Amino acid sequence: MDMGNAPDPATTPQSDYQDADSFQLEAQGHAFTFYPRGSDRLAALIDHIECAQCSVYVFYYMFQHDHAGTRVRDALIEAVKRGVEVHLIIDAFGSDAPDHFFDPLVEAGGHFSVFSPRWNVRYLIRNHQKFVIADGARVMTGGANVSDQYYDTPENNGWCDIGVAIEGPVVDRFVRWFALLRAWVEGEGSQFRLLRRMVKNWDAGDGPVQLLVGGPLVRRGNWAWRFRQDLTKGRKLDTVSAYFSPPRSLQRLMARIARRGEARIITAGKSDIDATIDVARLLYKKLLRAGADIYEYQPSKLHMKLLIVDDVCYFGSANLDRRSIRINVELMVRVEDAALARRLREFVDHLEAASIHVTDEWYGERATLFNRFRWTISHLIALADYRITRTLNG
Repeated sequence: MDMGNAPDPATTPQSDYQDADSFQLEAQGHAFTFYPRGSDRLAALIDHIECAQCSVYVFYYMFQHDHAGTRVRDALIEAVKRGVEVHLIIDAFGSDAPDHFFDPLVEAGGHFSVFSPRWNVRYLIRNHQKFVIADGARVMTGGANVSDQYYDTPENNGWCDIGVAIEGPVVDRFVRWFALLRAWVEGEGSQFRLLRRMVKNWDAGDGPVQLLVGGPLVRRGNWAWRFRQDLTKGRKLDTVSAYFSPPRSLQRLMARIARRGEARIITAGKSDIDATIDVARLLYKKLLRAGADIYEYQPSKLHMKLLIVDDVCYFGSANLDRRSIRINVELMVRVEDAALARRLREFVDHLEAASIHVTDEWYGERATLFNRFRWTISHLIALADYRITRTLNG
């Protein structure tokens, strides 16, 4: 029997799931506020803009012309009218909002730019980041884009994600990074080599709180390279990743942690692109054999990017997949703090309780010859771009 991606009614968690409440921690000279609930994320984003007195710098992979997008755009317009410097950058590939949607912002005196607006090598690059900086003192980042689906409730199929508001010295790194991105966007030509140099030469800082970035074909020094170093010596791993298809080197390190310690992996049971679930399931077998605990989140589509290795936490825009690791422009905040790691693991417990446990028996029932063939095809296509698989599915 081909079970495809359908959940098992007998093991699906109860439908009364609710997103966790927001929570705040002080760690390593920084204040972190985490927003698991969509409505809280949108309110915090609007608050960042409305409270700004000097500047608001915004970068989003996806910016839609829907209710949420209109609210954010209008808040930026009001900020300009207060005398605040506003600069918005969106990714041309990820955003559906037409340029004329942003004309009122430009007419009010704000700045609007598009990443990769021209057809050349730069068009192939996805700038997958999401962040807003207010007055150079506060930043909000995470996985959520500006779109209604990222702020809706689980029962309305809103994305399960997390936003993080940060105050502290690392905000200066965000300001510097935005300045580099702005200069790149405004430059002429493909500037592919310049972008690679930006990522390769980026100074993430050497303290317990770092802003790590990643970019096309940059292997050493990017966020995934640092994550790999932490995995090498790690004994306890927790990951929540919407798109799970790490390269073999990371798979081996994750399996090693599972054999010598504990590894908990939460992936998507629902997604806007079914192929992402197929690709993840193709990798379960070896991790299960190593002793990893794997769960598929059920209440709604999963879009979170959260990694915890021992006492080190990562959160930001990057998935645990090859595109996020090797091609996309991404950012991840790395925090080394035991108390924060404990609190975030408690939050992962909340997600686990709403997930199906992937046991050997559960997996064996689904890993039919036909399904494994389909998963392999999805994997090969997804190496180019998940959106190709979504187009084929459509």
